[in-house]
Amino acid sequence: MMHQTPPQKTFSVAVLDWYDTHARRLPWRSLPGEHPDPYHVWLSEIMLQQTTVATVGPYFRRFLDRWPNVVEMAAAPLDDILTAWAGLGYYARARNLHKCAITVAREHNGVFPGDMAELLALPGIGPYTAAAISAIAFGQPETVVDGNIERIISRLYRISTPLPAAKKEITEYAAKLTPRHRPGDYAQALMDIGAGICLPRNPKCSVCPVSGYCKAFATDDMESYPVKAPKKIKPTRRATIFWVQRPDGQVLIRRREEKGLLGGMMEFPSTDWAEDAVETEAAIEHLLQGQTPELLRGVSVHKPVRHTFTHFHLELQPVAAQLVSADTLSIDGAIWVDPDEFDSYALPTLMIKVARAVLESSSS
Repeated sequence: MMHQTPPQKTFSVAVLDWYDTHARRLPWRSLPGEHPDPYHVWLSEIMLQQTTVATVGPYFRRFLDRWPNVVEMAAAPLDDILTAWAGLGYYARARNLHKCAITVAREHNGVFPGDMAELLALPGIGPYTAAAISAIAFGQPETVVDGNIERIISRLYRISTPLPAAKKEITEYAAKLTPRHRPGDYAQALMDIGAGICLPRNPKCSVCPVSGYCKAFATDDMESYPVKAPKKIKPTRRATIFWVQRPDGQVLIRRREEKGLLGGMMEFPSTDWAEDAVETEAAIEHLLQGQTPELLRGVSVHKPVRHTFTHFHLELQPVAAQLVSADTLSIDGAIWVDPDEFDSYALPTLMIKVARAVLESSSS
């Protein structure tokens, strides 16, 4: 086949024919031609943002077992949602998930709308997620563009504009190819082609159903696309984080503010995350908030814990200490929890890493 700009109908037919044979079997996905459950589509799409398919699978199943429909999720306490979400990261998604469930239950009688405008009005749903729900769950010919589809379209047309500036251009090209027939299957087919064939490195062009239309394949420079802007150097923030243990073995944790990074999640008390590290003695004074340092004994400094967020690196210096007596330390919003019960609280991955660092070094 000659390499050319693909006619929409021919291109989509090739994509859908391939999908009917090669579609991935995923927990949230209906078989080709079946009617998908909008609740499943919404839940999976929120979970899949910034997260891999392999990671999401078990979480998706657990959420469905616990909250089989949007009305039951709406009735759940936020803390239950956050606890079940722990480990998936980007915790604002979990807070918005709960808000969206409540909105759908109250304002839409527990039924997801299929209209793009109504979907965009729901908490936590942006243009991509709205398009995905509308196309996959309701068969609307909306243009769905995730990271995999960005890669396919940028190679198909050899788009030289760097990402993220190229997103608008990529979406315009993708819209020209989106069919009115089976738009949901078509979108999922492109996702699958991107995930298994049109790979970032060593793409499997010999088995691609649309390589005959691909300009990058014709010029053998597939890996040059999509073009990406140079990465900015991430700054590093630092803080001292405390593992304070009572004589009965329980450890102090507190809830973070609802807004911001890890909002609403539980954490071990720490100093502010800042560019400059805080000396241990000053950090203890910050923790005690004017209470006498004699409250603590056996203070020990442990190996730093490093974690990377989207916009910065974080280096936490764990400091462990024993409380002299059970009820002498008062910190706003803090509770005492047995380490064996951490799974029952919304502790993010970062805090699990801190706990592991302290417990492992304490036992060695």
